[in-house]
Amino acid sequence: MLRKFIHILFLPCSKATMLMEKRNAKAISRKEDWQLSMHLKICKWCRAYEEKLKILDDILKRKLSRNEKTEINDVDIQNFKSKVLEKLDI
Repeated sequence: MLRKFIHILFLPCSKATMLMEKRNAKAISRKEDWQLSMHLKICKWCRAYEEKLKILDDILKRKLSRNEKTEINDVDIQNFKSKVLEKLDI
């Protein structure tokens, strides 16, 4: 009950994920940063999303910095899914 109240009071998950994406693209305000950090302290799902977002961002930055092809085809997507499922041990 308390966690649900805190989610409503501070920030819903949908807004938190949007702020994480926004923070990757550009700076967010101090208020948004505070709200997001408070949300991440109580929400394990959003913390997990943030970790996945960091991993994907790293992969994309490395790929772009090496001037590799930027097209992503179906084979690339399937390979990525396989690697993620392997790491998750599913």
